Amino acid sequence: MLDVGDGHQLWFEQAGQGVDALVLHGGPGSGCTPNHYDLFDLTRYRVMLLDQRGCGKSLPKAAHDLSALDHNTTVELIDDIERLRMHLGIETWVIFGGSWGSTLAMAYAQTYPAHVRAMVLAGVATTAKRDVRWLYGDIGNIFPEAYDVFCAQVPEIDMDPAVTEDRVRAYAAQLRTPEHAQGAADAWCQWETAIFGGDISNPGSRYADPLFRLGFARIVTHYFSHNAWMTDNQLLKNVGQIAHIPCRMIHSRFDPSCPLRGAWDLAKFWPAAFLKIMPGTTHSALAPDMAAEIRQATDHILDDLPQK
Repeated sequence: MLDVGDGHQLWFEQAGQGVDALVLHGGPGSGCTPNHYDLFDLTRYRVMLLDQRGCGKSLPKAAHDLSALDHNTTVELIDDIERLRMHLGIETWVIFGGSWGSTLAMAYAQTYPAHVRAMVLAGVATTAKRDVRWLYGDIGNIFPEAYDVFCAQVPEIDMDPAVTEDRVRAYAAQLRTPEHAQGAADAWCQWETAIFGGDISNPGSRYADPLFRLGFARIVTHYFSHNAWMTDNQLLKNVGQIAHIPCRMIHSRFDPSCPLRGAWDLAKFWPAAFLKIMPGTTHSALAPDMAAEIRQATDHILDDLPQK
């Protein structure tokens, strides 16, 4: 456990030997799993897993304690990553980020480019306003049945995708209210799974755990109701700061969660980046086909690393 102040203690773990690498999980609020190690050759990498504030094994947990949302912003997560780097005595490392983790990876690299040797990003998310509106508004045109149920939890908000930000804020408010919190978490997570053809009742899904649903929904709505404390399109506008860092991006063409446009635009202005477009709809870094592509990328990125 790494004490980062403000009442937060972060769980981290490491395995393997070789080039230092850090895993930044998605969500925000999903936490790491041992399966993240499978994305690397542990005979060539020393891999750090880190549970971000409020989730996984870090304390306090958002599912149990609303104080987990205090001092919990993108800037503070970036500071946490840098504290961990210094705590471990690492000079530079390879950063892997999936989904929200790709947003955090780029935000960290743009803040501390000298400490990032290379990056691998999957299911690339920029967390721009248009992307949040897509995920919790516009894509409802493709999944109208699930979208009606999603919107019904906050009936005071119009179903128009144009007011998606209001919908996210309304959910965030319910998730802080004891009498509504679990119902809001269930509805939020049912939507998150429905666009991939899933259901929170599936016993094989992480969403089957009500406490996971509550913690996850509290953190993700906390972040997205504040635009992740970033200016709109911040990562794309500042991509020049990391244009020299080798990066492999992997994204599915029909990813329902994060439209391909975000990764495409980044690749156009990132000379050292390579974008692999997969067919299909896979988003999760731990899905078998995506995980296989990521493993190839982490192998290949070693050949791209600048010599120290």
